Order: sequence, then C-alpha cells, then structure tokens
Amino acid sequence: MNTRGADWLVPEWPAPAGVRACVTTRLGGISTPPFDGLNLGDHVGDDPAAVAWNRQHLQDALGCQPAWLAQVHSSVATRATPRTCVTADASWSETPGQACAVLTADCLPVLFCDRAATRVAAAHAGWRGLAGGILEATLEALAIPSGEVLAWLGPAIGPAAFEVGPEVRDAFVAQHPAAVVAFVPSRNDGRFMADLYQLARIRLAAVGVHAVYGGGLCTFSDQRFYSYRRASRTGRFATLIWLDR
Repeated sequence: MNTRGADWLVPEWPAPAGVRACVTTRLGGISTPPFDGLNLGDHVGDDPAAVAWNRQHLQDALGCQPAWLAQVHSSVATRATPRTCVTADASWSETPGQACAVLTADCLPVLFCDRAATRVAAAHAGWRGLAGGILEATLEALAIPSGEVLAWLGPAIGPAAFEVGPEVRDAFVAQHPAAVVAFVPSRNDGRFMADLYQLARIRLAAVGVHAVYGGGLCTFSDQRFYSYRRASRTGRFATLIWLDR
C-alpha cells in the first residue's frame, strides 16, 4: 500500500504471503458532509461523481480492482466480478489483483483466506446475514477444508452499543444454543446488548473454523468509521482482500 492509503488499516493476522487486505476509513476522499471523507457507498445519497472519484482513488492506492456488490443482507456468496455489480453479500476470488470488497457502517465485515494463499473471500455480516448463514455460505463457496481457513473480523458495532430485541436473540439461539452468551440484558426491559464478534466466532467454530482473528473495533464509538446507528445519513467504508499479482 502506498502513502495515499497510509490512514487506512491493515489487518493484523497470520495471513500467508501473497494475501493482501485493507480497511478504509473516512480519510482520503472528497465527499462532503454528511458523507465527508472517503465514502465508497453509491446507494446512500452522496454525489455519484464524488463516489466514483473515491472508488478510483482506492483502486489506484491499493493497486487492485475491487468487485463491488449490491448488498441486501442475504446469504448469497458469489465469485468476484469487478466489472459487474452482483446482488450478493459475499464474494470470493482466486484471481490475483481482483479484490473481494464489502461496504459497511456497523455491520460486520469478515475476511477469509486459505493457508496456501489460493483463494480469498469477504462477507458482509449484519445480524440478519449472520443469522441467515452468510458466513457458512461463503465458506461453502470457497470450497476449502475448514481447517485450512483463516478468518478476520473487521470493524463493526460493538457489544456496548448494539441493542436488539428478543427476536434477534431467539433467531440465533434457536440455531446455536451457545449463542446465548452473546446477549446481555440491556437497561431497557426485554431487550439485549448483542456481540456480533462473538456470534461470528460461534458460528465459524460450529463449521470447524477456529483460526479467527480481529474483532474489537467499534464503528459506533470510533469516529474514523461510518456508523449508521450514530448517524443514519452517512457513508460506507470498505473492507477488502485480494491475492497479490
């Protein structure tokens, strides 16, 4: 990554040589308030010309070609296709230089690679996507033995800020009873504070993925990131992964 991306984050995980990854922040773009900074979402009401400039700036800085998705909180994982915006919530790639990318502003971005650096993937996992099986669908699309998979959990709304209703808790616990530990009663009767990171780890462990890293960066409290719960009219940051050329 060159200096134009110096304010972005590089995941700390034991990914093999040849796997590159990046998380953007609000810094580096030309969008104006309330999208101020490097808004990469083209569906939030920002000036399309600014979003196009921001996306080109990202591509130039990283030296890869992002495959953008039309995200709908589904459980659909697809092959990354940089020249086509596919409706899905995860993508995978085995082609060097083609980056799997997801846009978030509180939902959980999850990156995957295999230990041999032959395939990578990125998933957009809000609570609906998690409960719907987006992580499991991504692993199925990757077609890599679970013991060979590494996963990294990117910035998302933290457990101190994510309040949900009992229906969310019930949806997870019905599938995995162990998920009960990811919900703590909130100050509001009948509601819970939910831990997306813990929910993701539980679901990944259930399918044999135990090499899970990251977690802990809260988009709601960390002003470097866009957060829908902090400001509903806001932008989106990207989490990307690709194989080096």
